[in-house]
Amino acid sequence: MKIRLLIFGFIIAILYILFMHVNGKKASESYDRKITALRSKIERQQTESDSLSNIIFAMNSFTLDSDEYALSYFEDQGLDIETLSRRIEDQLISMNKAGEDNPIIPFAGMEGDMSINKVRVINHKWILVEFTDGGFWGQLFLNYTVAPDGTVALEVKDSFLYPQSK
Repeated sequence: MKIRLLIFGFIIAILYILFMHVNGKKASESYDRKITALRSKIERQQTESDSLSNIIFAMNSFTLDSDEYALSYFEDQGLDIETLSRRIEDQLISMNKAGEDNPIIPFAGMEGDMSINKVRVINHKWILVEFTDGGFWGQLFLNYTVAPDGTVALEVKDSFLYPQSK
C-alpha cells in the first residue's frame, strides 16, 4: 500500500511537473510574442518621432531664431531678437481693428473684416503673414527694416488671396 501511494504521488508529481513545463513554455511564447509586438511598436514610434523631429526642424529652419546670419546682423546692431520679433508681431496684429480691414492687407474683406492671424518673422528682412476675413484667406510677403531708433518700417512685397473652395 505504501508503494502504491508512493507511485501514485510520484505520477502526480511528474504530471504536475509536466503541466508546469508546458504551461511555462506557453507563457514564455506568449511573452515573446508580446515583446516582439512591443519592439515593432517602439520602432514605428521611433520612426514617427524621427519624422516629426525632421518636420519640426524644417519648420524652425525658416525663423529668425534659427537664422545665424540674421541673428548676428541684429546682434551687431545691439538689438534683442525676441523683443524685436514680438514688437513686429504686435505691430502687425495691432493693425487689426474691429469693423475695419487691416490697412496692410491689400484686399477688401468680402465676408467680414480682413485681419491678420499669424506672423512669422523669417530673417532680418522678410516676414510672412497669414490673414482672413472668415471665409477667404491669404498670405502676405513683407520686407521690413529696423531704424537705428528701433522703429520698424513695413513694405508689402507680394500678396495672395486663395480662391474660396466650394
